[in-house]
Amino acid sequence: MIHKLIIIGSGPAWHSAAIYASRANLEPLMFEWFLAGGIAAGGQLTTTTEVENYPGFEHIDGTELMTKMRDQSIKNGTTIVTKTVDSVDLSSSPFKVVVSWETHLTHSLIIATGASAKRMRVPGEDKLRQRGISACAVCDGALPIYRGKHLVVIGGWDSACEEASFLSKFGKKISLLVRSDKMRASKVMQDRVFANPKIQVVRNTELIEVLWETHLEKLVVKNSVTQEQSEMEVQGLFYAIGHQPNTAFLGGQIDLDEIGYIKTHSGTKTNIDGVFAAGDVQDRIYRQAITSAGTGCMAALDAERRLSHQWLID
Repeated sequence: MIHKLIIIGSGPAWHSAAIYASRANLEPLMFEWFLAGGIAAGGQLTTTTEVENYPGFEHIDGTELMTKMRDQSIKNGTTIVTKTVDSVDLSSSPFKVVVSWETHLTHSLIIATGASAKRMRVPGEDKLRQRGISACAVCDGALPIYRGKHLVVIGGWDSACEEASFLSKFGKKISLLVRSDKMRASKVMQDRVFANPKIQVVRNTELIEVLWETHLEKLVVKNSVTQEQSEMEVQGLFYAIGHQPNTAFLGGQIDLDEIGYIKTHSGTKTNIDGVFAAGDVQDRIYRQAITSAGTGCMAALDAERRLSHQWLID
């Protein structure tokens, strides 16, 4: 059996692509990644307690939102298999998708495998996800637990400056921890941070451990010059040290940029005809649920047009 469309991934882009593809009678087969990149089925939204910036919901739990999307995909006729794809062969059409030693053939493929936020993996961190530690200030920074509190951002590039500036709208004080004595952010972003009275740049500082009871209470940090350790009382920790796109399974068959994101053109097309990419796996700029859902829709429409031109669907 050769499928018209297989969609690989998890998250808003994945479900949006499925809903549009199902309604176009493409009968998509979806492989739902489970714990790929260290994240449960549903993508990064499953690591967020309250989502307040997704249209149609004043606030909703991230896992609940993903459950609603999954239910909608199924109701529209999508077949979902909760297995992580091992590899793909895109050298010829139909494409081959290998899952648990089984090979599935498809005329078109949408990759929506997302990107995993890089974390420090310090002691105590895993137990505090959703309870004081986040990798997305725009997603979580406005939540009540962070308002009027001392918040810490780790990173020294533009993204860290952007996160700190955003959090200054809600937090009482923002400490930007930079590992070395120099920030690598652009001068414009550095000037913006230095001009913000709520933001304090703490240089030559490394995170060693997080301390907590029910929520984050303190950070153990080390001065990278003197090696002296100290504690900081904080109520929120935000990582801004980059993301890792989940593309290893592609085996170098798709063109990636210098960071590892899939290159797309003319919508969601990749360098291989019939293969499309949507969501955070190809978006290094916005990385929001709503933009991921939008590109998922685009990918399904692009796949439908391609299949129509190939006379594979009516």
